[in-house]
Amino acid sequence: MRRTASLVLLAVAVFFTALSPLMRWYAFPRLAKIPPGQYQDMVLEARPATLINYGTMKAERVPKVTIVQTLKGDVAASDRIEKTAGRDVVVWDALSYVAGPDGKMVSQIPERYIFDAHSQEPVHATGEMVDGDPVRRNGIEYKWPFLTEKRDYTYFDAQTRTSAPIHYKGTRTFRGLEVYYFEQTIPWTKVALPKKMPVKGITPQAVAKMGTTRWYSTKRMFWVDPVTGAPVNGEEIHKEELRGGDLLPGGGRVTAFAGHVKMRADYVDSTVALVTSQRTLVLLLTSYLPWGFLVLGAALLALSLRLEARGRRPGAGPAATGRAAPDTPEAPLSPA
Repeated sequence: MRRTASLVLLAVAVFFTALSPLMRWYAFPRLAKIPPGQYQDMVLEARPATLINYGTMKAERVPKVTIVQTLKGDVAASDRIEKTAGRDVVVWDALSYVAGPDGKMVSQIPERYIFDAHSQEPVHATGEMVDGDPVRRNGIEYKWPFLTEKRDYTYFDAQTRTSAPIHYKGTRTFRGLEVYYFEQTIPWTKVALPKKMPVKGITPQAVAKMGTTRWYSTKRMFWVDPVTGAPVNGEEIHKEELRGGDLLPGGGRVTAFAGHVKMRADYVDSTVALVTSQRTLVLLLTSYLPWGFLVLGAALLALSLRLEARGRRPGAGPAATGRAAPDTPEAPLSPA
């Protein structure tokens, strides 16, 4: 019985020991992915901010500017692209909507972002665009890969339609989470005017004919959870200018928008709570279960070897064999 039990324990020990690396290196890369139908929104604010008054074409100080960012997964488009891409694909229709203190639209930039559901690498397919302009992304946008590394990444900037390094600046603690801090600075760059202008009757084509151009610079900062790759906080020191042409008095330059943009506190709280719950699932596949299976396999192996050793121990009399010794007849008494 002991030998049978030891063999069963040995088989189970081998099973759990083999399951440990399989869980980490085979199951995790296939199970951890962004769902194609995900929807999320984010509200950011610049308090105070500088904003152009298109009536006077002068920059004015305003109490706040609000930026609403939405990401909506297009499941039908994902299924269609997956047939030719041969991998799991996510299609996000994103919108960055900027509103002034009166709630009226300042600008809005739509995007279609197509990427690999597992690695977050861009997938180039028909429909990839920023504000209606076809683009070919290089690098990440919005989200870092699962198990983010302590290194620089290439990050796509939607305003310039180009990619540039975003630099790892160290490990920090944010709301009780250990996060990686990243920074990217985009120098002053001439960028396209939004397709939809805030003033009725004014179009990007009309502004361009007057010789006025739009310039942009920003310093963006992200606090990223390294387990899920999701930013738990984001900020930008954002600047936009209109320069030259007949639209501006004297053909000079004027600030179109400037401010330190930060996530609103309630959205920071909800993002941290969401990421905290998701990181538990990722850790389950990358750490808790693999290490748990490995420890369990080692414990079962030790128990199996102990039972096998006890079963092979040489007999030590009735106590060792477990059988009673036969009765020995007493020797006859000698006659007196």
